[in-house]
Amino acid sequence: MAGEPTGADWLPEPSDTTGIKADFYSDMKTRPTEGMLQALVRARVGDEQKGEDPTTNELCDRVAALTGKEAAVLLPTGTMCNEIALRAHCNPGDEVICDRSCHIVNFEAGGPAALSGIMIHAVDGENGRFSADQVRHAIRPASRYAPSSRLVAVEQTTNLGGGGVWSLEQLTEVAEVARSQGLVTHMDGARLFNATVQSGVSPRAYAELYDSVWIDLTKGLGSFAGAVLAGSREFINVAWKLKQQWGGGFRQSGYIAATGLYALDHHVDRLTEDHALARSIGESIGRMPNVARVLPVGTNTPEIPGLPSRFARWHRLAPLV
Repeated sequence: MAGEPTGADWLPEPSDTTGIKADFYSDMKTRPTEGMLQALVRARVGDEQKGEDPTTNELCDRVAALTGKEAAVLLPTGTMCNEIALRAHCNPGDEVICDRSCHIVNFEAGGPAALSGIMIHAVDGENGRFSADQVRHAIRPASRYAPSSRLVAVEQTTNLGGGGVWSLEQLTEVAEVARSQGLVTHMDGARLFNATVQSGVSPRAYAELYDSVWIDLTKGLGSFAGAVLAGSREFINVAWKLKQQWGGGFRQSGYIAATGLYALDHHVDRLTEDHALARSIGESIGRMPNVARVLPVGTNTPEIPGLPSRFARWHRLAPLV
């Protein structure tokens, strides 16, 4: 088999975990707490497709309010949030401007092309963040020969960029350039609350100029599944139809939603502990013999200073994906 295996052959043989007290490979290694599991057991549930699941309705309303959007929909994964958003915003042959290191490019199995016929215009930002000028230069002039620039996507925090936080000024400048040229905007907010805890800027402020945004209930928030995509009511109506086309809705989705509500109530502030632990680990490693340099820690992942996105094999350079 040439190259790196995929699918069923991708997983290595289980490693010996004897003596391992904690696994810091990724914030995706989190597990539901006892309190979260109790919230799941006590959840009021119903048929999500009929709008009868009160816990799911509460979660979607809350995420919509937190991000300043009209409506939201619960989806199984963050990857599905990205792919549904791209399909809802774009037509086949349209082009998406995003950073070369972003999740959409590197970890969604070519979904934009396979599912929506969308082209990617990858730019080389700094630690996953690109400038308004880069967006301006990436937008194509109207031509019957070229794809139409349609959407600008950002990632807050940056994933392979090392957990870097976009400033509100950067996000505003990028969105304003996009809007001035008639483009729509999308925010991959898998770790949006990490940015909020680090900066003190609210999710609503970060997402204000972005047409769609989503948050992940797993990662540092500790749930076992789920992500919530938010946008205008018209956008969410389209997202719901795509959710149905690409697998259908849940039934008693409140069990997942209950863990999300618990996380919003109890785990967001604890992300400060996550960041502090990451910094502490970095400092401890830096004091070890024979360690010449430790990369600075952004939020809960190491930020690689001065490293442009054009480097290949990103998954070899950054430990957290």
